[in-house]
Amino acid sequence: MLSFNLADKVAIVTGGNGGIGLGIAHGLAAGGATIVIAARDEEKSALAAQQLAPHNVGIMTIATDVADRSSVDAMVEVVLDAFGRIDILVNNAGINAGGSADVITDEEWDLVMGVNMTGAHYCSQAVYPAMKAKGGGKIINIGSMMSIFGRKSTPAYAASKGAIVQYTKALACDWADDNIQANAILPGWIDTDLTRRLRRAIPPLEEAVTQRTPAAKWGTPDDLAGLGLFLASPASDFITGAAIPADGGYSVQ
Repeated sequence: MLSFNLADKVAIVTGGNGGIGLGIAHGLAAGGATIVIAARDEEKSALAAQQLAPHNVGIMTIATDVADRSSVDAMVEVVLDAFGRIDILVNNAGINAGGSADVITDEEWDLVMGVNMTGAHYCSQAVYPAMKAKGGGKIINIGSMMSIFGRKSTPAYAASKGAIVQYTKALACDWADDNIQANAILPGWIDTDLTRRLRRAIPPLEEAVTQRTPAAKWGTPDDLAGLGLFLASPASDFITGAAIPADGGYSVQ
């Protein structure tokens, strides 16, 4: 029997205080999961916790820098002390910086790779013992359309998001014996604070995305909630190593 019930589960969502991360957190909370928002901006996390409150689930916010292993380890320790378990990890924290490949600086490259790829590794490695001890778990990595396509002026971001897909496949193989499923979501063009800034900087982008997308619209963070809930639930126990676009059809044409 299919089950989307997460009532006894604890979920960590990195960067879960806004945009896609918060959208997925709403989906997990709707399934009954206790939500841990692990993000750097404490004020923004507090506002996100207020938005999640109507779900009537446990909510914790922890200031975390995913690119800092000690910060990640401390966050996981706090979660285990509070709840005794970790069942779901959503590696959503991500940034973009720098220009084209000829001008991006070492510092910009390291920053993007450190958050987007190394941060996902730190978090996955840190939760693994707890998941193994409880007999399994779910890891959901957030990729991008740039896991599939190239785009100008995004060398570090594209490299990190391509790497996320291969890392997801590796985790799926490494930890299958521990009943840990790892999958990736590849969001399309989603209406977030980040993409609103991008559209202001590149006015033709709004129409270009809408025209290419069969759904003829931009997505919203809530459009990721159902897929997040599915991949976090027992209903997806035989799905692992997958990279699933959630893009209104943008990537099919």
